[in-house]
Amino acid sequence: MIVYTGFDMKILSFQSAVTFGHVGNSAALFAVQRLGLDACPVDTVQFSNHPGYGAWRGGAHSTDGLRDIVEGLDGAGLLQECGAVLSGYLGRAETGEVVAEAVRRLRHYRPATPYLCDPVMGDEGGGLYVAEGIPQVFAQTLLPLADIATPNRFELGILTGRSVETIGDALAASRQLMARGTRAVVTTSLPAGDGMICCLAVDVRGAWMVRTPLLSFNTPPNGGGDTLSALLLGHVLKGRDLPEALSKAVSSLFGVLELTQSTGGRELALVAGQGEITQPSRIFPPMPVGA
Repeated sequence: MIVYTGFDMKILSFQSAVTFGHVGNSAALFAVQRLGLDACPVDTVQFSNHPGYGAWRGGAHSTDGLRDIVEGLDGAGLLQECGAVLSGYLGRAETGEVVAEAVRRLRHYRPATPYLCDPVMGDEGGGLYVAEGIPQVFAQTLLPLADIATPNRFELGILTGRSVETIGDALAASRQLMARGTRAVVTTSLPAGDGMICCLAVDVRGAWMVRTPLLSFNTPPNGGGDTLSALLLGHVLKGRDLPEALSKAVSSLFGVLELTQSTGGRELALVAGQGEITQPSRIFPPMPVGA
């Protein structure tokens, strides 16, 4: 069982950053801060906006530059103030080793340091959208270190070489990842029938799903997965077990997405809907899933 209590330290977060919008660290930091936690961002890329807009500028930060940031924190005695690691969009395959080094450094100081890896690689609609080598870095380097992985169903299929169409498929694929070292797997964007969608959480104790209505958008907002991963880690760090943490995170994200839908916005209504982070309008409970 994955439960961390007494957490009063910061989350070291390796993700993308955008000047306009709410994806990567530009979503995750606000989300965890609204939970009462703090974070130290290490931006893997800096873009003007999400590439989904079509036009964008910016690029990936160098591996040496990212490593310097971590070493600078360590040299100043500040890295030890980080009590958890979160990673998402890498930008470059080589960045994966920087993340792995940071996890190992923190576990040298505190062996139980939790690490949540969101293996951002692609989705059903667009396929893979990351640089060559990134799927291998996730599979071979980062996921074996991770306490929690949060792939969408497309990414889970890429990581395991399986077709993930049903909850049963996701359950089997999750256990395949766990056999390689990942302690728990949370799969997002699983069809659940009757106009519903679900997230499936699997750990050594069992499996649970959280179902919500499937919301329709003319242009789906980006950043939902980044926000969910940040909230999930935040709730785990605040002492909730995996199914309860997932229920809280999904309920908050659904509230933000519902507000986004009602306003017709292209970006997540994260600021306008920040009350959903602390007090979701609706709670979607975790339901046990049989073997």
